[in-house]
Amino acid sequence: MSSFEEIVKAKTLLGLHDKASLSEIKSRYKNLMHKWHPDKHKGDSETATQMSAKINHAYKTILDYCKHYEFRFDEEFLQEQHLSPHEWWMNKFGGR
Repeated sequence: MSSFEEIVKAKTLLGLHDKASLSEIKSRYKNLMHKWHPDKHKGDSETATQMSAKINHAYKTILDYCKHYEFRFDEEFLQEQHLSPHEWWMNKFGGR
């Protein structure tokens, strides 16, 4: 499992907001890969290849996080939904 810092770095690279659906994650990944495909950067394909590798790694990090994330359905958690996304994120991951 990735660390908090790795997840935040991946989230930032992919341009995801705090509440991203799996569909949004996939769409953002596809758009970035299309933008940074080495064939589109013939003059600087090395940079594009490096960016593509970073985007792939970030996507795998986020998918791994989503795959192993435990969803809570207890009453206490469901009542916490009045928190802002930032407050929720910090309560959940801020100290790690």
